[in-house]
Amino acid sequence: MTKVLLTGGSGFIAAHILEQLLAKGHSVVTTVRSEEKASKIREAYPSQAASGELVVAIVPDIAQPDAFDEVVKTPGLEVVLHTASPFHFKFTDPKELIDPAVIGTTGILRALARSAPTVRRVVVTSSFAAIIDEAHQTDPSTTFTEASWNPVTLDDVHRSPSTAYRASKTLAERAAWAFVKDGEKDGGVGFDLVTVNPPMVFGPVVHYLESLDAVNTSNERLVDCLRGKWREGGVPSGGPVAIWVDVRDVAEAHVKAGLEIPEVEGKRLFATAGLFSNAEMARVVRKHFPEDAERLPTEETKGGELAPEGQRFKFDNSETNKLLGIKWRSLEESVVDTVRSLKKVGA
Repeated sequence: MTKVLLTGGSGFIAAHILEQLLAKGHSVVTTVRSEEKASKIREAYPSQAASGELVVAIVPDIAQPDAFDEVVKTPGLEVVLHTASPFHFKFTDPKELIDPAVIGTTGILRALARSAPTVRRVVVTSSFAAIIDEAHQTDPSTTFTEASWNPVTLDDVHRSPSTAYRASKTLAERAAWAFVKDGEKDGGVGFDLVTVNPPMVFGPVVHYLESLDAVNTSNERLVDCLRGKWREGGVPSGGPVAIWVDVRDVAEAHVKAGLEIPEVEGKRLFATAGLFSNAEMARVVRKHFPEDAERLPTEETKGGELAPEGQRFKFDNSETNKLLGIKWRSLEESVVDTVRSLKKVGA
């Protein structure tokens, strides 16, 4: 079995990656920001923690250039899955997103190149945010693919919170590819690179989620739906990015890319199941959870429908589908499983 370093182990995507890795018998070293988060993970996997199959290391601040210097020295590491990067809009200064994303990514790559000679592959969690071009997000003549790049720069980060987030993911991914390319000029860095670029990520939360207030950003809309906000104020727009993927499929993409498919070396993997709308999510919740009808939007509640075809971009992730061979979960399955998991933590 493979020894894997997984950063950001308490994050939404990473928690599912961890579950899949341990289920397949791999050995995992995962990082979190605090002992409180570490203890929750150890409690979730007591036998693996006791046997040493799971080790949880504390990395308090990934924005520090030397944050990962010690953990990468763990003997025998073969694969690194770097998921640690913030996704939220609750910031006052865009540097709160940019620095952890960019410095965290370049910092771990430098540490690996310097101190982890047995690592052969690094998979970085990027985002569709690094693919989409805001100027063309409502342009039906634009098709985004694995080869597309967001042209955003550091000068654009004050435009809006969403632009700042997209810049953090774009700049971090560009920095990763540049690091590997520059290393090749000097004789190589010892490992190859793959990125996984999902759009909106929905799906069940892990059982050690602290509370509904700690839910990941993309699932917040379903919490709002269950709390009655969509019934009172109408179903909100899903925004210009009307494509999505289930978190378990994103986790599978990381595992396959890191450990199971050598041919994805040097690839960007555009992981998406297709189109979604908040209105469709509301219909699924109403259909499967009639006991919550008094809080849910009714059939007459307006809003949240998919924008007309002439007002949205196109996408093509056929290369990723061919490489990974993942059968993406349906929106209905994802929403139902997500709601069930949210109900377990008080929804």
